[in-house]
Amino acid sequence: MVTVVETDRIEMAESDNEHTLDAMFDALERMPVPEGYKVEIVEGTVFMSPLRHVHWQIIRRIVRALEDAFGLDVLVASDERIDFPGHLNGLAPDVAKLRDGAEHNARRLWSCEDVEFVAEVISRDTARNDYGPKKTAYAYAEVPIYLIVDPYVGRCHVHTQPKGGDYLVETTVAFGTDVDLTGTDVGLTLGTGEFPRD
Repeated sequence: MVTVVETDRIEMAESDNEHTLDAMFDALERMPVPEGYKVEIVEGTVFMSPLRHVHWQIIRRIVRALEDAFGLDVLVASDERIDFPGHLNGLAPDVAKLRDGAEHNARRLWSCEDVEFVAEVISRDTARNDYGPKKTAYAYAEVPIYLIVDPYVGRCHVHTQPKGGDYLVETTVAFGTDVDLTGTDVGLTLGTGEFPRD
């Protein structure tokens, strides 16, 4: 993982997060970002993480489960920038299911208000973000379901009932056990028996 702090070059006015995030991402597009790296900005810090095979296999299985439940036209984003509440959070969730009828805004981005489900597959270098500031940002945006998949310990953590920047309910499920989301906005059962370990 490469961490880049852009604070010296780009003024980060709290009242202008949206414009500043645009400037930061524009600067990143001009930088030589290595192929096969995921780039996102978490609390004003740029994180670049290499995409791993195990990581992708789990993402693919989650997307397939969403397509099986909602059809091939389900609105799903993967590694696409979505701006979330908090200081400079231009996040790129591994998987984000958007509500039916969601559309890009004028800046050609999805709105965090349209996100119904987020899944992050952690990597060792960015786990702190997934369990910390990203979880907080998703809760402030009131994303109903936040799933953290940890291939290092073989567990999934399901966070529901967002309130005041935190999730009130957390359920932990071991790989091999189904993640029951039937009582949530997503309304599906996610099998984890084929999730690979890292």
